[in-house]
Amino acid sequence: MVSERPKALHPLCGRPMVLHVIDSLAELDPERVVVVVGHGGELVTKAVQAHSARVSFVEQVERLGTGDALAVALTAFPDAMADELDDGDVVVVPADTPLVQPATLANLVRRHRESGAAATLLTAVTDQPRGYGRILRDKEGHVAAIVEEADASEEQRRINEVATSVYCFRRSVLAPALRRLSPKNAQGEYYLTDTVAVLHDAGYPVVSVACEDPKEVAGVNDRAQLAGAEAELRRRINERWMRRGVTLVDPASTYIDASVELGPDVTVHPGSHLVGSTSVGASAEVGPDAYLADTRVGQGAILQRCWATQAEVGDRCWVGPYSVLEPGARLAPGTVTGPFFRGRLDGDDALG
Repeated sequence: MVSERPKALHPLCGRPMVLHVIDSLAELDPERVVVVVGHGGELVTKAVQAHSARVSFVEQVERLGTGDALAVALTAFPDAMADELDDGDVVVVPADTPLVQPATLANLVRRHRESGAAATLLTAVTDQPRGYGRILRDKEGHVAAIVEEADASEEQRRINEVATSVYCFRRSVLAPALRRLSPKNAQGEYYLTDTVAVLHDAGYPVVSVACEDPKEVAGVNDRAQLAGAEAELRRRINERWMRRGVTLVDPASTYIDASVELGPDVTVHPGSHLVGSTSVGASAEVGPDAYLADTRVGQGAILQRCWATQAEVGDRCWVGPYSVLEPGARLAPGTVTGPFFRGRLDGDDALG
């Protein structure tokens, strides 16, 4: 069955999942970010381009596996740049790991460069390794291979150190390793994981970096995992705002999108949803039970049990309870609506 939209576009805190991954990569200041698209590629491209113009796109026409996807991604690098990039690194991150932190990726790259490895893997130790590739080590304890669960023996499936599908490769050895992959496996695909054995067997050093929190690299493969990732992202967003001086009376019942902007000393009461491009000015109070979408709220305003969409609320306004501001509605500074107010756009006049 083909889903209605690509998994990378599933919304998390108001943004497509892939954009959270791109944001984590941005802090590495990469020379180029390449997104491999397949089914629904036009939708993915449009969503990402609206967020960043620095991203390149390549299409994986046939789904021949993760190794083939990376080989396709390398075509985004012009041949004229090949010599320049030979001494560079390529970081690979799946689009369905929205919880990976920038600090984790920065540590992976730093350890990779310090070790001089051909490839560095981000691994995790988990009590629930089902579905993940297992890390195989040689007699000296070095990473020798990754075996996918479908191809693993019963003994190998008991290994609890797993591959997270996050890598840092030395650019000069990556393309040759990809050319040596074979689809002779349970799924008939070119596995990116097989590059580890190719490099190890050729005598190149392959090292691993353990991810301290396995939750960071958990993939999103169903709606339950999507909800879990959303909850964690919201927790991070709420914590970040509270550390910046915003009061959230009950963080567990407060929903703030990643794109929302809050001024200093804002207070958000329980049951409130702030979504889209909403911005709230300094010392304003929102809630309880307020829903603000793409709405601008001025300084010192109070909005209680109200619904506002694409509206503008001036400084020191008092809105609610049980008021509705429809798209285009504007309240002049100091407006007090009273209960059950319904604000509509009426020509170019501000309501007040």
